[in-house]
Amino acid sequence: MTDIDLTILAKKATAPEHVLFQEVAGNAALLNLDSETYFGLDDVGTRMWQAMEQAETIGAAARVLADEYDAPLVEIERDIAKLAADLRSHDLLHIGD
Repeated sequence: MTDIDLTILAKKATAPEHVLFQEVAGNAALLNLDSETYFGLDDVGTRMWQAMEQAETIGAAARVLADEYDAPLVEIERDIAKLAADLRSHDLLHIGD
């Protein structure tokens, strides 16, 4: 298993202007208009995206989701950090301080 950089949890996530987000029936599609990269999210991934957009940090989003899903925080932190890193690698999410 690949190591996940959990330092990302202390940072703010925002959608770049060149990314379109469209939710349909609980799932979502992200489209990078610059590169035409498409990324699909299931219902849990969609909720993670929404939580990251609303929270001050990715870690704060993880805490909200852990409460919502009644799941261990450490698991949610690992999952949301992985998703954020994947989205950043496709230029679909900006992660800053």
